[in-house]
Amino acid sequence: MYNSFFEPSFGWTFHILPVLVILMFIVVLTVFVVSFIKGIRQWNQNNHSPRLTVDATIVAKRTDISHSSGHHNHPTGTHTGGHTSTSYFVTFQVQSGDRIEFHVSGSEYGLLAEGDYGDLSFQGTRYLGFVRK
Repeated sequence: MYNSFFEPSFGWTFHILPVLVILMFIVVLTVFVVSFIKGIRQWNQNNHSPRLTVDATIVAKRTDISHSSGHHNHPTGTHTGGHTSTSYFVTFQVQSGDRIEFHVSGSEYGLLAEGDYGDLSFQGTRYLGFVRK
């Protein structure tokens, strides 16, 4: 007697594959929509925050380099193809001792040095400028 129960069958994988593709699409779309909504919410919150100018000292600078996917990595560790972008951040310490980090442009980053003291202008999480005293 022939029993098909023990015969390997991969037919079910062809039925579940479209479901997995749809689920992955929904997950990616949800992440995109949530990120978009958070960005709009932060932009709106910044617009409704007061513009402040306070005495501050630059206590740290850092960069964040990100690589988008492109070609594969070489065995030497070098990255080929794709796109590389650098984000610049500066941390200020205000008179109360609180520290605030802002994303700044590359040109602004190059003009600022740790230990500089001056007037920091910002609106919410939005950096507006820094003038040395």
